[in-house]
Amino acid sequence: MPTQSVAKNRILAALPASEFAQLAHNLTHVNLALGESMHRAGDLISYVYFVESGFISALTVLSDGQPLEIGLIGAEGVAGVSVILGATHSYSETMCQTGGGAYRITAAALREVVTETPHLRDLLLRYVHVFSVQVAQTAACNAHHELSQRLARWLLSAHDRSGAPQLALTQDLIAVMLGVRRSTVSIAASMLQRAGVIRYQHGRITITDRAGLENAACECHDAVATEYRALFGENATGARP
Repeated sequence: MPTQSVAKNRILAALPASEFAQLAHNLTHVNLALGESMHRAGDLISYVYFVESGFISALTVLSDGQPLEIGLIGAEGVAGVSVILGATHSYSETMCQTGGGAYRITAAALREVVTETPHLRDLLLRYVHVFSVQVAQTAACNAHHELSQRLARWLLSAHDRSGAPQLALTQDLIAVMLGVRRSTVSIAASMLQRAGVIRYQHGRITITDRAGLENAACECHDAVATEYRALFGENATGARP
């Protein structure tokens, strides 16, 4: 059974001890492998995941089978959280973009526990709102901002959730995440590298200047982070959202 003092998921860490105790016996720690899908679009949501490390992409899958990222989930959040709103099937696919870990709970158990744990319910509903803000901001960003800005925003979001300055990301993967061609990702990454804010080499991107990367990004990253802080506080447990 997990111990709250070592929980890295910010929602679990923020719970009153009594509510964590009610939840804990339903939680199982699982390892998440690179490329592993927790939910596929249209499938029944059997499990919900409180992310501890690594980060997960939420992807919408178009009619031609092409996936497009709509949001990122890290230790600030939960994959499959829509079950507390009454959803039974997943609208999007959730896929692990890095190796990591999570505490897993059955959807049925979470629905039952939430009725008896008001603080947990409140935190999950706040997270649902923040994630919806992220999805909306991502849509606006994809429609209106230049690719180098969008790439900078995405790298900041990935860095926030992974906590690691070096990310194992191929240009093909980034192209899928941003819904663009690989060749355009190469141009955008080169621009950021020439600006001295990242170093890209052999499928690994290292953030060398976080402040510079923030300046290179559009306002979308800060808009989502500001909304998170407004709901969860400046000193929320863990790294940035």
